[in-house]
Amino acid sequence: MGEEENKGKKKPKFNYIFCDMDGTLLNSQSRVSTTNANALREASSSGIKVVIATGKTRPAAISLLDMVGLAGPDGIVSEQSPGVFIQGLLVYGKQGQEIHRTNLNSDVCKEAFQYSKEHNIPLIAFSESRCLTLFNHPLVDSLHTVYLEPKAEVMPSVEDLLSSGEVQKVLFVDTAEGVAGTLRPYWEEATKGRACVVQAQADMLEIVPPATSKGNGVKKLLDHFGASPDEVMAIGDGENDVEMMQLASLGVCMSNGSEKTKAVANVIGASNDEDGVADAIYKYAFC
Repeated sequence: MGEEENKGKKKPKFNYIFCDMDGTLLNSQSRVSTTNANALREASSSGIKVVIATGKTRPAAISLLDMVGLAGPDGIVSEQSPGVFIQGLLVYGKQGQEIHRTNLNSDVCKEAFQYSKEHNIPLIAFSESRCLTLFNHPLVDSLHTVYLEPKAEVMPSVEDLLSSGEVQKVLFVDTAEGVAGTLRPYWEEATKGRACVVQAQADMLEIVPPATSKGNGVKKLLDHFGASPDEVMAIGDGENDVEMMQLASLGVCMSNGSEKTKAVANVIGASNDEDGVADAIYKYAFC
């Protein structure tokens, strides 16, 4: 590269940016803004490895980033790139191969499926790149139409759902009041010692294996790369981002983030509707 070209090139402070999606990279319409997309592109072209760390499946992340030209071999995410998905329960390394997987306790799965059926509360079971459910419901559809998760396949019975494949996490969808008032207290008690309850959105409750965290997934990926947390900037918003923030050299929480996440972040940035990811990259990722 010539000296003139070099002058305009920004020098990165970090080798890696781990970036959450819902409530962070995605705005309130669950889309990546052009400004955020350009900032990720700039970070990537300056030599920073941008890695998605999300509660979403890999197909959903690919679909959303494809809309802004950031999926595929030369983009941020593809089936050949590293990434941390389904809250760190599925981690893909170099060339996109699986390096870590944790499944949810099968008894907990069975209880959750039965509860869904008995109480008529929609549930989605995440099984690698598939979403499975027990009945059609607008809230289940919205996971596909709004959040671009794979379209949920309706299983005819609890037994069919149980035998359809390993489940990494279960997601209940309800009103925010239903989640806070009924679902969360019930499942925190019912899963003690066997699973954990987390929330990335007010109207969704996730049941995940014990000690699940994106932070663990990020750590496994860094070990796989032979890299250190000192090389990492993390950007997130939800309580599921806390451990990732604590692990990183610099943790940036969106202003719309949860109080728990703000408490551990180094910096509180702009909101997800104010291109908070771009703001964080331009302010903190370069010398």
